[in-house]
Amino acid sequence: MTTSRRSFLTKGASLAVGAGAATLAAPAVTRAQDVIKWRMQTYAGAALGEEVVKPAVDAFNRMAQGQMEIELFYADQLVPTGELFQAMQRGTIDCVQSDDDSMASPTEVTVFGGYFPLALRYSLDVPALFNKYGLKEIWEEEYAKVGVKHISAGAWDPCHFATKDPINSLADLQGKRIFTFPTAGRFLTQFGVVPVTLPWEDIEVAVQTGELDGIAWSGITEVYTVGWSNVTNYFLTNNISGAWIGHFFANMDKWNALPPHLQEMLATCFEQSHYYRQHWYWAGEADLRLNGGKLQLTTIPDEEWATVEEAAVKFWDEIAAESEVKAKVVEIFKQYNEVQNKAGRPYRYG
Repeated sequence: MTTSRRSFLTKGASLAVGAGAATLAAPAVTRAQDVIKWRMQTYAGAALGEEVVKPAVDAFNRMAQGQMEIELFYADQLVPTGELFQAMQRGTIDCVQSDDDSMASPTEVTVFGGYFPLALRYSLDVPALFNKYGLKEIWEEEYAKVGVKHISAGAWDPCHFATKDPINSLADLQGKRIFTFPTAGRFLTQFGVVPVTLPWEDIEVAVQTGELDGIAWSGITEVYTVGWSNVTNYFLTNNISGAWIGHFFANMDKWNALPPHLQEMLATCFEQSHYYRQHWYWAGEADLRLNGGKLQLTTIPDEEWATVEEAAVKFWDEIAAESEVKAKVVEIFKQYNEVQNKAGRPYRYG
């Protein structure tokens, strides 16, 4: 059997075209050395992190399809929470989920992170303030000054006391050693609270051994989720704040080096995380008060709690006097709450 030169060339050309088409149709394969790898640490321990951050990181890693991968670390795994900002600024950590207060950010807005006393009533107050009242631009500007990208802000749970002994009046707070956030602790000292700072994973044992009398670090959803309901007996329904202000941050150079589509994908996944927490906490706070089964509810009467609310306004003014930026943020809080109060139900009751 013989093959003519013409038929050989024709068949060869067909094979070449077929191979080229197959090459064009094949999915792009990213070489291992080309994958962008980030390390991210959250303020949250593993049990809580499963809800407040891991779903967003997992979603991003799937969507990035091998172009980028985020390795997630929980509270204190790489560095102590109080050193998160410095580690991110240096580039030791690429991305952080935290409030400003806990990671000791050297900015003018740090005092407002976490629980700023009595400034918020509901979790929806946070995105409203950041997206409609100008806080987003203020945070972006303040963090850009120190080499950090503020990606987005969102709401977490309200701040309540979970304690070993019942709290039925302000007098019951006297001398109580409480694990809480720096600014909340600063505010609560006037009511006799002794703020205590410990590594997150040590809190349960500290309550068991009597080193702590209680916790003012979260709402009831987290108290049950992380196991603090196993070592406390009472839950005070009055809250210091209706929502926690937390954020996603990144090292500015690392952020700027990302292609635009990965920046947008990451920001979108983090926004989805903010949305998820809205309904996760909202459902949990009500359900666990009624059906949790471990904690007895107590309440300080409204007339007495009004003392705390009045003290909070004075505290705001003290903070506002510290700088122009702080004064601007406090004024936004005041304007926002005035609108909410005048709007009436369901925005504010009484």
